[in-house]
Amino acid sequence: MKTNYELRYAAHPEDAKHYTTSRLRKDFLIEKLFATDEVNMVYSMYDRLVVGGAMPVNESLHLETFEHLKQPIFLTSRELGIFNVGGKGKVKVGNDIFELDYKEALYLGRGKREVYFESNDKNNPAKFYFNSATAHKNYPDKKVTKADAEIVELGSLETSNHRKINKLIVNQVLPTCQLQMGMTELAPGSVWNTMPAHVHARRMEAYFYFEVPTDQSVCHFMGEVDETRHIWMQNEQAVLSPEWSIHSAAATSNYTFIWGMAGENLDYGDQDFSKIIDLK
Repeated sequence: MKTNYELRYAAHPEDAKHYTTSRLRKDFLIEKLFATDEVNMVYSMYDRLVVGGAMPVNESLHLETFEHLKQPIFLTSRELGIFNVGGKGKVKVGNDIFELDYKEALYLGRGKREVYFESNDKNNPAKFYFNSATAHKNYPDKKVTKADAEIVELGSLETSNHRKINKLIVNQVLPTCQLQMGMTELAPGSVWNTMPAHVHARRMEAYFYFEVPTDQSVCHFMGEVDETRHIWMQNEQAVLSPEWSIHSAAATSNYTFIWGMAGENLDYGDQDFSKIIDLK
């Protein structure tokens, strides 16, 4: 197996206004998450969130710690949220084994336990997308499915944003220290997510886009309300969203995305919305 990680520093909004396309992509876009028998991670200075992906094919993959964590085990002082976006697989943590099917999630609390990812079928490997945030205490591990989720339906086909928000790893479903994660599914014919746009100054966010059809793309919008920027993205890529930035997208087809948040605030509804006509 191979573990890859990189460090991403935080940016001031005044600086980001002057970024070129290549600089925006370098600082915020995460292009490679899944590769055969690899664990790929980005360690962000935005609330110390780790965004990663593991694709076990021929072997079990160990979630290894890395230099900047300064801990002997990945979960020593962190909590972890995992979504399976591939074939059936399992997550082994300590003496426990959790089976995860497509679009099922798992929350793991902090503790000195090793984590391993495995696929049930190498010809249809699991793809484990994960977010990790620092944690001040241990909360119980829990597998979460749509049956457990708090589900909200928003938007309409007329405004091209009919979507279902599945809140899976949120404090209404299970206790966490700061990590909150969920999955938004857009209906056929709808392409806009998170519209009207908003920011939440007390937490950052990461978006992972998948179920984007071949030869289709997602245009992710970021930046301040009156100084927006965009990043074109492909299937199974992620993007970091600073606390000062909007996070919204439109695509050339419907799609699904997983959102993950970290920060001091667990209130999902604590958002500062902007009028659509005020975006610039």
